[in-house]
Amino acid sequence: MYDLVVVGAGPYGLSVAAHAAAHGLRLRTFGRSMGSWHAMPSGMFLKSEPWASHLSDPEGAYGLDAYAAARGVRAAHGVPLPVDFFASYGDWFARRAVPALDERLIGTVAPAAGGFELLTEDGEALRARTVALAVGVLPFMEVPGPLRELPRRFVTHSSHHGELDRFAGRDVTVVGAGQAALETAALLVEQGAATVRILARADRLDWNTPPPALDRGLWPAVRAPHTGLGCGWRNKLYADAPGVFRRLPTATRARIFDSALGPAGAWWLRERFAAVGDVRLGQRITSATVTPDERLRLDMAGPDGSTVLETDHVVAATGFTPGVDRATVLSPVLRASLRTVGGGGAPEVGGLFESSWPGLFLAGLLTAPSYGPSMRFVLGAEYTAGRLVRGVRQRLRAGARGGAVGRPRAGGKAPVAA
Repeated sequence: MYDLVVVGAGPYGLSVAAHAAAHGLRLRTFGRSMGSWHAMPSGMFLKSEPWASHLSDPEGAYGLDAYAAARGVRAAHGVPLPVDFFASYGDWFARRAVPALDERLIGTVAPAAGGFELLTEDGEALRARTVALAVGVLPFMEVPGPLRELPRRFVTHSSHHGELDRFAGRDVTVVGAGQAALETAALLVEQGAATVRILARADRLDWNTPPPALDRGLWPAVRAPHTGLGCGWRNKLYADAPGVFRRLPTATRARIFDSALGPAGAWWLRERFAAVGDVRLGQRITSATVTPDERLRLDMAGPDGSTVLETDHVVAATGFTPGVDRATVLSPVLRASLRTVGGGGAPEVGGLFESSWPGLFLAGLLTAPSYGPSMRFVLGAEYTAGRLVRGVRQRLRAGARGGAVGRPRAGGKAPVAA
């Protein structure tokens, strides 16, 4: 039986595995290294600064800066890096810090005596005393209600796409007002789509401003300190003190999760986005139907009343909702037993990232309603990894003393650890 199985091999899963390996835990890590990052279209860039995009190992030996130096690449403040470069960095990190990464996917995590039973995608069963679920964002894709039941040939999520050249010569509507929507629209134009439009409920597009210099004098630094989430004291709370965020009242956390760091385009994208000539704001899709000539009819409501448009394809760049009901890798028993927080039904996590089911630990987007906006970004992996592994070690010690591992305590859902 393994001490820990890490499910997922993106920035959070690899960081957790690196810390667990350094502590000598009997470990298995499953998942395709940086899989969702490798699947992104070429031509996309990181929105975060290079110094806020490190994976985490205990010694800090395998940061993005070390990889860039080894490759002879400039990783400088204010200089966006290609996403495929970041994905390759994650692979480099995995080869050095994560022993024996198994690139199979895990199909099911279920409770079992003394811990958990996991089934790989090809049917192998294995046991673990604890599990760290770090499945990234893809299970939590959000698509507007009127579009959800339509076939994939008409509606996709922005995360479904690698290259976008298959849309050359076609009419494509991108739904959303954030970076994914705006960058997808710009890439569609650059890769030959005949017509590209943005459709968004927002009444305006927001753009980030270029980052100020890191060394800019005492007063500007005090007034609006740099953080991995942008300048300002509020962002500093989100970036540097997720543990403080977790102790805010539940209603406050929910409000901040829904509103903080809202949709905005990167400053370096704005010039490229100018090629997208059709931007329709303040529009809400009320229904969507396939026409007899195999196009998609969108009925919309906006400030000037109802409108209709026809398009060949819709790309929904509408983000992710971290609800436990979407974490289908967890067995129905586990999903039904987890205590949740926030309107989206995310599982609540304690001070060391343990869920309300003893021995089940969570990392990444699923923890954002508990720990705040930094968990939506690579930045949060540094805060998460060491603390989560400390929680695993505490749980293993408790199990050795006869404490609960892999089952809720008597009286219903298990309480979340402090």
